[in-house]
Amino acid sequence: MDAVFRALADATRRELLDELFREDGQSLGALERRFEMSRFGVMKHLKQLEEAGLVVTRRRGREKLHFLNPVPIRLVHDRWVSKYAEPWTAALSGLKTRLENPMEKIFEIYIKTTPERLWEAITDTEIRRKYNFGVGIVSDFTPGSRFEMTNGEFALGEGENLEVDPPRRLVQRATMLWSDDVRNEGPTRITWDIEPVGDSCRLTVTHDELREGANPELYGGWPMILSGLKTWLETGELLTTPGSLMYS
Repeated sequence: MDAVFRALADATRRELLDELFREDGQSLGALERRFEMSRFGVMKHLKQLEEAGLVVTRRRGREKLHFLNPVPIRLVHDRWVSKYAEPWTAALSGLKTRLENPMEKIFEIYIKTTPERLWEAITDTEIRRKYNFGVGIVSDFTPGSRFEMTNGEFALGEGENLEVDPPRRLVQRATMLWSDDVRNEGPTRITWDIEPVGDSCRLTVTHDELREGANPELYGGWPMILSGLKTWLETGELLTTPGSLMYS
């Protein structure tokens, strides 16, 4: 939390986040052109944002691209803001933006747990319901197998397990079904990467193969879901933020 608050205290770093909010997945060169400072200065600010977890990077060929990670902002909301404000403040996590085709969203969070326990929380339907707004997942989790996301009454998503490597990596192609709008978006890909770091795990969720201007309902709920996952694994408690605010 301290690193997040320190990173957000600087106006230039907030402007960098605004720029990634406007257009995610930018290179250092692209960001440098938008600021009246040296390349070294931009790099220094980006490094501090990375250390706070507010920016994550991915290599695409020879380029290093920078992505906004809204999960720490969601955690700030869950720990501080929701105690004192009305539920509409959950809009802090509604970081919705349009990207170049194809769209890609990356979410990263550190959780004090083991890879095995984190894998179980992702794949066990009853545990999944605890942090995923009552929606579980049913599958035998073998490569090429099918899965269904359900609240026990309705199917809210379905798809195929593309890669299954417990407890390190799960890649799925999913079609969401909870409304006609999201169903019409067609299948997208979700990748769960688990990396042990000391007594914790770094969980990175990459949601890609999204069309340009895709319905934000497809990816807007990830900060709240991952925040709920972290809370449950570390404390055994459930977040009380209403599911109806998932895409505020």
